[in-house]
Amino acid sequence: MLFSTNKLYEDKVLGVKKGDLLFLLNLDSHVLYGAFNAKSDGRINISPEAWGGKYPFQVEVEKNGEIKSMKSAEKILSKMGISWKKALGENKTKLLLDYLEDPNSFSWRGIVPEIEATQINDKPRLEATTLWDYPRQSYGKTLKGNNKYAGVTPAFIIYNLVKRYTGPNDLVVDPMAGSGTTLDVCKEEGRMCIAYDIVSTRPDIIQNDARKIPLSNESVDMIFIDSPYGDNIDYNDHMDNIGNISSETERFYEELEKVIGESHRILKSGKVLGWLIGDQWVKKRFTPVGFNVHQRLCKYFDTVDIMCVARRSQTSNTGIWYNRALRFNFYLRGFKYLFIMRKPQSTEFKPYQQYNRVINWARYSRGKQRDRTPLKPER
Repeated sequence: MLFSTNKLYEDKVLGVKKGDLLFLLNLDSHVLYGAFNAKSDGRINISPEAWGGKYPFQVEVEKNGEIKSMKSAEKILSKMGISWKKALGENKTKLLLDYLEDPNSFSWRGIVPEIEATQINDKPRLEATTLWDYPRQSYGKTLKGNNKYAGVTPAFIIYNLVKRYTGPNDLVVDPMAGSGTTLDVCKEEGRMCIAYDIVSTRPDIIQNDARKIPLSNESVDMIFIDSPYGDNIDYNDHMDNIGNISSETERFYEELEKVIGESHRILKSGKVLGWLIGDQWVKKRFTPVGFNVHQRLCKYFDTVDIMCVARRSQTSNTGIWYNRALRFNFYLRGFKYLFIMRKPQSTEFKPYQQYNRVINWARYSRGKQRDRTPLKPER
């Protein structure tokens, strides 16, 4: 009857006081158990030998009556507006105890999930920096894409690109549409959209290989692509799926360059392409997929900017993987690149030609100037 954890949750354990109600959530099986009473304050090494000494932040517990269990706990907690990462107030604790006591007679009347309450009628903000960080995959009343789809695109990204770089009734194309997030965002924002994928997941996505897009030259106002970044995800079993090719091979980039070339062909001059891509670390080997793809993009497009998009919804975003990364001395993929590229107005694009220019920088004083006399070395 000892709850133990590592330094990651140090402040939470040390905040536990004798008599507090506690619940145990298994993050792997999504089962919650409770309730327990804290028999002691949270302390370090109440039992130093427990768990081989790996989890020194501990609290003694005892049963608070009969221990009940809750399956699919994370979904139910979310519906209640409860975050397992935060201490529960009196009202939330009562909700949880009532549900555990008798799930069948539990009344959901009047309960508004916090995550939904913040989304009603909300539009995402337009980003002003190169660091984009979103708490969830979708926004608003209607879902954009399917958040259960492997590698689903955050709808906020497409919203920002569509609002910045297109107007009403402009045509947006997504050659690797996945679960259709781009379609859903464009529909809500009054843009036309054509979505393709090598394996269609819904009726409004056209089955097509992104290396040969059936559209006329310079007919599209914006393109968005969230491509595979190796063979790390099992998207489908189509024999021509680029996601079945390792990003450690040159062939992977050769095939993606065919997609880049087709995108350049159908995009109007002066218009924008957004390309979302991540790097790879597997079996102690790092592959800079993003840099490699950007090099290929620069053969055809000017770079508008490069965004860092924080990864929140991937399966490795858990305490278990966090601890593994520390234990085995590696880094989890914390972000993806979003390359925003513009098709040059001129048909004869010369890379970096725009840098032959004069810039008048606005320089600002840092205040009182310090004495810049070099210090004499000590003997």
